[in-house]
Amino acid sequence: MLKIRNLHTYYGAIHALKGISLNVPEGKIVTLLGANGAGKSTTLKSITGLVKVKEGEIIFKGEDITNKPTHEIIQRGIALIPEGRQIFPNLTVRENLLMGAYAREDDEGIQKDLDWVFELFPRLKERINQLGGTLSGGEQQMLAVGRGLMSHPKLLMLDEPSLGLAPMLVKEIFDMIKQINSEGVTILLIEQNAMAALNIADYGYILETGNMVLKGSAEALLHNEDVRRAYLGVGKAS
Repeated sequence: MLKIRNLHTYYGAIHALKGISLNVPEGKIVTLLGANGAGKSTTLKSITGLVKVKEGEIIFKGEDITNKPTHEIIQRGIALIPEGRQIFPNLTVRENLLMGAYAREDDEGIQKDLDWVFELFPRLKERINQLGGTLSGGEQQMLAVGRGLMSHPKLLMLDEPSLGLAPMLVKEIFDMIKQINSEGVTILLIEQNAMAALNIADYGYILETGNMVLKGSAEALLHNEDVRRAYLGVGKAS
């Protein structure tokens, strides 16, 4: 579904992505791991046109979308849930969700997706008229994901969805990601919690200072000794 080839992205003189390549197959969960500053968020911003790519190509469903305007990329079926949630605090839950469907004109489809979001997140339905800024951190994360789903994406990209959440909520968020994937949405996941990410993913990639240093099935990465030491906080695989 998504293919990235030899991607180079800069912030001024800083070479943030140094020729990375990755594939996100349709219907799968792919996770991108790495320390802070590795280039994970820059990868997502490059895909969505929020930062310009200097070299390389991004192919989505057979079409080159490299450096296309962000609104066109969203209309093609890619949604990004940014780090830190970035909901609209002064809009209600309902208004926040409908902002995710701003580019759509299919009223029936919008209502169907709204009902789906409320099935996924019953708490949002309970708080439909509540201002986004008054929700808890976990509820705001649910709202951010729900807003992304309202664009009816084929590919949902999540940037650190568990950041700052209590352990019980983290499990709930990851269960939700699996549920969304099971209903036909392809997932590209950036996550500091490498263990949790690899436990739900099909494939994984590891970035270090803008370079892709390791890739493989999630199961293989879970049992890779270097990965276990550097990212999972455990010693040798038994």
